[in-house]
Amino acid sequence: MRKLENSELDRLNVEEFRKHKKTPICIVLDNVRSLNNIGSVFRTADAFLIEKIYLCGITATPPHKEIHKTALGATDSVAWEYAEDALQVVEKLQYEGYAVYSVEQAEDAQMLNDFKCEKEKKYALVFGNEVKGVSQKIVSRGDGVLEIPQYGTKHSLNISVSVGIVVWDLWAKLQE
Repeated sequence: MRKLENSELDRLNVEEFRKHKKTPICIVLDNVRSLNNIGSVFRTADAFLIEKIYLCGITATPPHKEIHKTALGATDSVAWEYAEDALQVVEKLQYEGYAVYSVEQAEDAQMLNDFKCEKEKKYALVFGNEVKGVSQKIVSRGDGVLEIPQYGTKHSLNISVSVGIVVWDLWAKLQE
């Protein structure tokens, strides 16, 4: 087995990315404080051709050197928008036909591995603050809650890891 060179990876350039058909998923970051996490979310969004990222509340926006350090240029390819109020973003996305799911631990949450995607639907995934999670008003307003099954002692994952897991899972299910 030979490791591939970067030139063999058939990567899209930024213009090709912008024109390419997107995965019908938006990501909403609700008061995410870590600039490195924000940058990692951009990279994951780029990897899976995500439609857009909404940066809400205290979530920082590009350009910022700490975001750039982990995004590695994905802030140039992935569409994003800042909004002060994540609840207004959720309501707007629902009005536009997105099914909005908070990724959180909550009563009656649906385990990610049991979640069935509908190919004709568009999804918005809300990820919250590293300490407080997704705000209750967003959890209450959404169409459901997805939970990542966890079996160890911590029952919490870094937000950028959570985004990677959930986006990969939905992307894979939408490809079936």
